[in-house]
Amino acid sequence: MSMVVTEPCFGCKHTDCVVVCPADCFYEGESMLFIHPDECIDCGACVPECPPQAIFYEDDVPEPWRDYIALNREMAPLCPNITEKKAPLQ
Repeated sequence: MSMVVTEPCFGCKHTDCVVVCPADCFYEGESMLFIHPDECIDCGACVPECPPQAIFYEDDVPEPWRDYIALNREMAPLCPNITEKKAPLQ
């Protein structure tokens, strides 16, 4: 199980979460962030740091956003790693 970035991050891309991640498992897409599920240690440190409340434990992802589990798995390896805070998109 890993953490999953979901719909509320799309078009927002706050990066408060990346600076608290001890595993450096966040990756930056054009419109949102992704968590690499093979690197995530399930610590949950990122959850309270996410202003739009877009991060969930894999088993707790709301039904309408379940496709984001596969999207994180697919996109994280294709995007650059991000470990420092940047200005959000909005």
